[in-house]
Amino acid sequence: MKLLVRKEFLAEGVVCLELRDPDGGPVPSWEPGAHVDLVLRPDLVRQYSLCGDPADRSVLRVAVLREDGGRGGSRFVHDELADGDLMEIRGPRNNFALVDAPQYLFIAGGIGITPIVPMVAAADAAGAQWRLVYGGRTRASMAFRDELCAKYGDRVSIHPQDETGLLDLGSLVDEQAEVYCCGPEPLLAAVEARCPGVHVERFAPKEITGESSGFEVELAQTGRTLTVPEDRSILDVLDEAGVPVMFSCEEGTCGTCETPVLDGVVEHRDSLLTAEEQAANDTMMICVSRCRGPRLVLDL
Repeated sequence: MKLLVRKEFLAEGVVCLELRDPDGGPVPSWEPGAHVDLVLRPDLVRQYSLCGDPADRSVLRVAVLREDGGRGGSRFVHDELADGDLMEIRGPRNNFALVDAPQYLFIAGGIGITPIVPMVAAADAAGAQWRLVYGGRTRASMAFRDELCAKYGDRVSIHPQDETGLLDLGSLVDEQAEVYCCGPEPLLAAVEARCPGVHVERFAPKEITGESSGFEVELAQTGRTLTVPEDRSILDVLDEAGVPVMFSCEEGTCGTCETPVLDGVVEHRDSLLTAEEQAANDTMMICVSRCRGPRLVLDL
C-alpha cells in the first residue's frame, strides 16, 4: 500500500517517518519486533523496524539513521524524501518477535533501539520484570533517550560511549531473563558469545566466509532444473530465468526471500535464522545461502 509521509528530526543524524493512509484509513496491524519494507525507488528497497505503538492503527513510525557509507537508502530518506510524499510499503513482517516471559533484558546499540522501544512498552504493560541497557556514541545521537528515561526511570540505563566507554557486557547479561539485543555487529557478536540464547536482529549481514561452488537447483512445482554457478546466487539465477520470487535486502537479513527446502543440504549464510532453524535444513534465504552438495530441491 502507499502511505503519506511526514518527516521529523528525532536525534542527531536520525529522522522519524510517520506513515499514514492518505484517506485516513487504518494502517496494517503489527506486533513488537516487526519491520516494513520501504520502496524508496523501484530499485531501492530498505527495511526499517517499526518503533511506534501497535495499538495506534492510524500511523506507522520508523526511525532512520543517516549512514553516508551505506548503500544509499538512508541518504535518500534524509536528503530526498519530503513531507507529503507518497511511499509504497510492504509488510509488516516479524522476524524478531517478543516471546512471553516473566523477565527481560533489553540491550540496544545506537539505532538498534528502534525495535526495542515497542518491546519495552509491551513488557511493561504485561507486568514483566525488565530493564533496558542502551548504548550510543553520544547522548545527542541516542533516539528516544529522553522519552524512555522520563517514562520508565531507572529501569533504563543510558551509556553514551564518549562518557562511559563501551558497554560492560560481562556485568549485564542475566541468564534468568529473555535477552533481546539489536545494534551494530560487534555488540551483537559480543552478546551472542556471552548468552547463546539471545534474540538478536541485525541491520547488516554477518561476514560471509568460505569458498563457493556451483550446484543445481530443482524447482519442485515445475520439475525445472537450473544451474547456479559459483559466482552467482540462487536468487540471481531464478530472476534471470523468469521465476517469480519475492526479495528485498539481498543480504540475508530481512527474510523476504525465505524459501522451503525439500531436499539437499543448505550452506546457510544468512544473518536471520537461529542455529536451530538452520540445523533443521527446511528453509533458506536464497539471496545468500547456497548448497553443500551438488543439488537442492526447493518448493518453487
